[in-house]
Amino acid sequence: MKNTVLASVALAASAIPAIAMAQSGPVPTIAPQSTLLTVSADGVATRKPDMAIFTAGVTSTGQTASQALSANSADMAKVIAALKRSGIADRDIQTSNLSLNPVYADNSRQPGNPLAQQTPQIIGYQAHNMVTVKQRKLGEFGKVIDTLISAGANQVNGPSFQLDQPDGALDEARVAAVKKARERANLYASATGLKVGRLVSIDETGGFSSQPMPVARMAAMDAKGSPPPVAEGEVALTANVTVRFELTP
Repeated sequence: MKNTVLASVALAASAIPAIAMAQSGPVPTIAPQSTLLTVSADGVATRKPDMAIFTAGVTSTGQTASQALSANSADMAKVIAALKRSGIADRDIQTSNLSLNPVYADNSRQPGNPLAQQTPQIIGYQAHNMVTVKQRKLGEFGKVIDTLISAGANQVNGPSFQLDQPDGALDEARVAAVKKARERANLYASATGLKVGRLVSIDETGGFSSQPMPVARMAAMDAKGSPPPVAEGEVALTANVTVRFELTP
């Protein structure tokens, strides 16, 4: 994956306070006749993921709220048990959504009665229960999804591929971002006949990004009942730095 560099530049002569005040945050003090250069740059580090996060659960219906919730609880217990049998640790299973909602009749199909004058009629209830799961053995991911579906899960979303320990990759991205920022500073200094002096300030923003492949689409790839294929790809961790340099004559 190619490194991405985004540069925004502001040149402010120290002798012109109005331009200097346009900079965000406190205005650094620079030497007379020097120029303040602000450069933003992105650094990117790519890695093969070692963890996938996805959600799975059950949607159940019933004529009463109690029936819907009871059926949902029984089915969800089977799903959680299947996750544990697949080797997912208790710490990697967390309830993320539990809801119970009424189901209304479709009054739009009743002729002769304006919708504004009709009272919504409850014809049943729908219960949802979802858990967020961390899959640490990516080689078994397809098998786990297949096991969940067999256990009664009818809602599966994800995965989001991630790194369990991203600090090393983030540090690599930070170094790349600072290097790009300094290269840009040298470029602008050369173009304006100036020299890059001291580094005045540095600020960091940025974080993790990836492009997950939806489980629903993966499951559709194999209609013969075998575990769905999983394409792990790469994850990209980005760091963005905004650096201010003092340019001297």
